[in-house]
Amino acid sequence: MLITKGITKSYDQLQILKGIDLEIKSGEVVSIVGPSGAGKTTLLQILGTLDNPDQGEVMIDGINPFTLSKNKLSAFRNQSIGFIFQFHQLLPEFTAEENIILPALIKGLSQNDAKKDAQKLLAMLGLENRASHKPNELSGGEQQRIAVARALINQPKVIFADEPSGNLDSNNSEELHQLFFDLRDEFNQTFVIVTHNKYLAKMTDRQLVMKDGLIV
Repeated sequence: MLITKGITKSYDQLQILKGIDLEIKSGEVVSIVGPSGAGKTTLLQILGTLDNPDQGEVMIDGINPFTLSKNKLSAFRNQSIGFIFQFHQLLPEFTAEENIILPALIKGLSQNDAKKDAQKLLAMLGLENRASHKPNELSGGEQQRIAVARALINQPKVIFADEPSGNLDSNNSEELHQLFFDLRDEFNQTFVIVTHNKYLAKMTDRQLVMKDGLIV
């Protein structure tokens, strides 16, 4: 479902990625681990089409997104890829429900249909009574679950998560980790997760260990 061949990336004279080959199957939960500076976040940004590789090929569900026009790439990213960040990145002026439906509205879904989908996700995540609350009225764990719902709203092919539990306490971290596997079991959702959390990494189907810009 996700295949890369020979991915390289440099910034100025510093080579960050030195030839990344990987294959991730649909429905897998895969963690990317390794020391700081190994290139994990750079790789995730390229896989998520937020940055271009210098060389190599990325295929997501049979499509090389970097061959698409700018507008088609934006549409592909919106419809095929979900993102979860360490600091949830919710818009503070919007309610939980409004944050969730934004990708669906960008996709072209009507507001009524987007809200129906958001309500289903909120109920599944146990947050149906928090729909009208703004981020500053939610706990850290609730904010991150809202971010998960936002990532899921367009039923993407793959969700990329960068240190998703890095800003949570141990209880909320464990709940979030279990949520990833519940979503995989229910929707066959694919996750690629950069993490320093050893507990989460051990839970995943596979660990990809990065060191000095390579998967070792």
